[in-house]
Amino acid sequence: MVCGDSEYPERDLVDVAKDIQQTKDSALPGGSMTLRAFWLMAAKTLGFAFAFALPPIFVRYLSQSEYGLFKQMFLIVGTALTVVPLGFGMSAYYFLPREGEQQRKQVVLNIFLFNAFMGALALIVLILWPSLLVGIFKDAMFAEYAPLIGVVILFLVISSFLETVVVANQETTLSTVFIIGAQLTKMLFMLSALFLFGTLRALVYAAVAQGALQTVLLLYYLQLRFPRFWREFDFSMLRTQMAYAIPLGCAGLLFIVQTDLHNYFVSHRFSPAEFAVYSVGCLELPLFGLLRESINSVMIPRVSLLQKENNTREIILFTARVTRKLAAIFFPAYAFFIVAGRDFIEFLFTSAYSASWPIFAINLTLVPLSIIMVDAVVRAYAEHRYYLLKLRVAMLFLLVPGLWLGVARFGLLGAVGTIAFVSVVERVALVIKFGRVLRVSRSDLALFKDVGKIAVASLLAGSMAALSRSLLPGLKPFFVLAVCGVAVTVSYVAAILILKVITAEEIDLARRSVVRWERWPYWKRAPADSLS
Repeated sequence: MVCGDSEYPERDLVDVAKDIQQTKDSALPGGSMTLRAFWLMAAKTLGFAFAFALPPIFVRYLSQSEYGLFKQMFLIVGTALTVVPLGFGMSAYYFLPREGEQQRKQVVLNIFLFNAFMGALALIVLILWPSLLVGIFKDAMFAEYAPLIGVVILFLVISSFLETVVVANQETTLSTVFIIGAQLTKMLFMLSALFLFGTLRALVYAAVAQGALQTVLLLYYLQLRFPRFWREFDFSMLRTQMAYAIPLGCAGLLFIVQTDLHNYFVSHRFSPAEFAVYSVGCLELPLFGLLRESINSVMIPRVSLLQKENNTREIILFTARVTRKLAAIFFPAYAFFIVAGRDFIEFLFTSAYSASWPIFAINLTLVPLSIIMVDAVVRAYAEHRYYLLKLRVAMLFLLVPGLWLGVARFGLLGAVGTIAFVSVVERVALVIKFGRVLRVSRSDLALFKDVGKIAVASLLAGSMAALSRSLLPGLKPFFVLAVCGVAVTVSYVAAILILKVITAEEIDLARRSVVRWERWPYWKRAPADSLS
């Protein structure tokens, strides 16, 4: 990253050539970006599957009002988990691959102390002023729960560094174990609280137990990988990390305000039962967020290295490859959910939540735009980090009156529609800005030609799914999902083959992968005489 003429803000760079070589060696161990992202995504997909199973279970054991209150409590926790640390932990992605052993200990200690301080500050605020939550949610019960929610925030803010430090330390396999383990224990704690006690308070206590467990595991990992790290406090390194992270963290804070504010508007204006319907409509689908997060965590060090080498052209080519791969998954998935989204909602959450479908449909419009990955580029060009902050401030001035008018005039649809519009405007602004930073020209648009072909293939696949659905009326939601899934898959694969989206190299890679699987000894049957 660059800030002015120096690689590190407020600090001289020592031994540039050696640092570049260390970054090369540490940023890309054991394989390509695709392979590392695959393992991260596989872990998060399996882990998220545990968490994704919880809401459909909760709606069958809790009333809509109870489920709405549960979602409001953990809305606070989720917002605080991102806002309170100010993105400071993300500095590990930048500094750990570049620093020597002693400085690496300083980096992790600074992040741990910063997160602990900010988490404790959030706890104190909720203990002293529980009326803040009462005023937001219009429910006196939040005064009773505020201190307990603060404890959850404290533990989860501290332990949020666990996944980050493992990935930044280039331990993809271990991060896989941690991600799956965290979601598995969360599911066990939550389901035990639900089945044994069935109260909101028990669910909050389960979250406290999960946070405490993750915090202990974080401390164990830090001591194991960075022995005696607690002795390495250095104020100059802290200042350097803050100079890098805080502007981006403030921009991240504004982003969370931008993405979460609509939930608070709806909570303030509508009942918990109505908020339950709205929250189901704003359901986060596992595939999209997990894939983006996994690829982004791998893109950040790669793009940072390329920027360090002033290899702008490779950043453009790399971004084009990532966009193509995301489009190949996101576009057909979007087509499927547009056709079968209502049945998907009813299958997961029962027909009691069918009113969530229009909200879900508007929320889906952001999926195609999610193929544009700009976060790694924003972080790599640190001298432009204030642009993101300024843009988010501008979007906030657009968002607040938009939500106020949208909710007042169009209710729940007005809230989600405003969020979708503001997100589109911001994404377009970022593409224009950093397209100029990278000096992307019109000739570079040819790099994205496959994205257009994938869009056409997805449109054809969605049309075939809609036709199949119309020919089989009256099916239960599960069978609608099955029929549409088969129709989209078969049509999409045929279309991308006809449009020649898949390259010869990719076909050869797939063929070699199949051959390797066929040669795997466990697939081979034992000789007959060995069984006698």
